Amino acid sequence: MTSAEIPPVHAPEREARIDLEAIRHNVRRIAEVASPAQVMAVVKADGYGHGMLPVARAALEAGAQWLGTAHVAEALQLRRAGIEAPLLAWLHTPATDFAAAVSAGIDLGVSGWELEHVVAAARREERPARIHLKIDTGLGRNGSTEALWDSLVGEAVEYQDQGLLRVVGIFSHLAVADEPHRTETDLQLERFREAVAVAEDAGVDVEVRHLANTPAIFSRPDTHFDLVRAGVGLYGLSPFPTQSPADLGLRPAMTLATMVAQCKDVPADQGVSYGLSYRTAQPSTLALIPMGYGDGIPRSATGGPVRIGDTVHSVVGRIAMDQMVVDLGAGAAVAEGRSVLGQEAVLFGAEPDPSVDLWAAAAGTINYEIVTRIAPRVPRVYLNESVSSESVSGEPGRAD
Repeated sequence: MTSAEIPPVHAPEREARIDLEAIRHNVRRIAEVASPAQVMAVVKADGYGHGMLPVARAALEAGAQWLGTAHVAEALQLRRAGIEAPLLAWLHTPATDFAAAVSAGIDLGVSGWELEHVVAAARREERPARIHLKIDTGLGRNGSTEALWDSLVGEAVEYQDQGLLRVVGIFSHLAVADEPHRTETDLQLERFREAVAVAEDAGVDVEVRHLANTPAIFSRPDTHFDLVRAGVGLYGLSPFPTQSPADLGLRPAMTLATMVAQCKDVPADQGVSYGLSYRTAQPSTLALIPMGYGDGIPRSATGGPVRIGDTVHSVVGRIAMDQMVVDLGAGAAVAEGRSVLGQEAVLFGAEPDPSVDLWAAAAGTINYEIVTRIAPRVPRVYLNESVSSESVSGEPGRAD
């Protein structure tokens, strides 16, 4: 092929396209399911790889009342961007800048040891801290144990009486809500209700009680309380292996795309990629896809789908740092095979593109991880940044 025959290029070499109207749609859908509870849009880990700031703004535009992050540093980034919505950060270390959080009006999750640090920050900033007390109801991560809950609540109430803080919320996190048949969720719910009762008996008048994550939003309305925390559902992904996003009324927001970098005909028994773990069974055409584990694609995800034109092919051989290979099959003539050079190659997205769940299955992981790990070197391109008529009326519309 001569340089004159190289097809024109109309798209970036690789990109993660983020449909912000899908984010808005998902917020409205979650709000509908969770009503009358408020919605917290969880935008930690750079918005699950989608971009924290654009996602946060789109979620608030669609009616989310709260934002959630893991780390204070993430929450401070939102505040510096001018976002003033209620904002909770819940995962801390002794190095966490509690003073900056208090100064910026960021709510802080408190599991126990953090309380003294938060109070010290409140004194230093001469501003009451806003805290959410967390009870470990069975997940075994952060959160106060049941044995220490009474004393944590008592200390928090004493500091509240001194004007150093306000207990805004009580919360916990569910362990197996994505498996609705599991009885552990019932036990966690019972423990949560008991913890709330202890706090209320101690004089805590909480603004929000929150327990439900995305799977519980859709499967356990008895866990909704005053506020639900929407994580993976915000991004249009299903937490359930037997239900698709469409089954839940959600729209996947991310489409991961690149273009075919090379295409060549090879003989039978051609080895492919490191280790030569795959060999062509017959003369075939191989297409090179210029993405790999350096872009966040799991190295273990051999067999993952790639759509080229109207056909979905599977990745063969090992995924390398920057590239992977798909076998276009036998009978592809040289001219036909080379014709796909420069064509778009879509790894996953909304229908009719392959599902991110297929990549998760190929890698032996979950859809959360696939989207979150897409690397920074893959540019994010935002679609529908302007609020469409759908965001205003609830009906499908076209962005300005």
